[in-house]
Amino acid sequence: MSVEQRPRTAADPRTAAADLRASDRERDDVLVRLHTAYAEGRLTEGELDERIDLALAARTHRDLGRLSADLPAAPDEASAGECPGGRPAVSLAGRFQLAYKSHVRRSGRWPLPTSFTSVVYKGGSLLDLRCAELGGPVTSIRVLAYKSTVEILVPPGVRVEFGGLGVSGDLRGQAPPGAPVLRVTGIAYKGAIEMKDHIHRP
Repeated sequence: MSVEQRPRTAADPRTAAADLRASDRERDDVLVRLHTAYAEGRLTEGELDERIDLALAARTHRDLGRLSADLPAAPDEASAGECPGGRPAVSLAGRFQLAYKSHVRRSGRWPLPTSFTSVVYKGGSLLDLRCAELGGPVTSIRVLAYKSTVEILVPPGVRVEFGGLGVSGDLRGQAPPGAPVLRVTGIAYKGAIEMKDHIHRP
């Protein structure tokens, strides 16, 4: 039977979905999973670097799927519960956040490690710590914002120390003596790193 005469079969929906073009946000989601896996000790530094390069070059869902097939599934935000105040809880572990030409938001009830790094390249980030569970008396956050704006909402009752290039603060609350310390250092190149303890409403 020639190729032209072979009966046609219905396309497998899973195959069709795997061949769909990946978006920048989907690449970013995979990059966050890879850095989380590295922070948890599931990947070596060499493996992380190799998979980052492959993720940035990925064109389809199939390409991205290969990079995280041996890693735990990402938590389902919809089933994570509610944080006090009506904000959704996101239980994402890890010490790294990355946004590449996209916007990323982390909020709700989630464990904030004592050392956390956020890197944003030509995008934006909202790091809402108001419901975050601090991992110790001193929490250090490092931020690199390249042509980006990173906004950090700090929790009440925390003493905030910040410094670096392009880091500014609009803080109204007063922390009591002996309060936990949130230490933020950053570099903003043609961007800004803004710290607030309130939401600005025009």
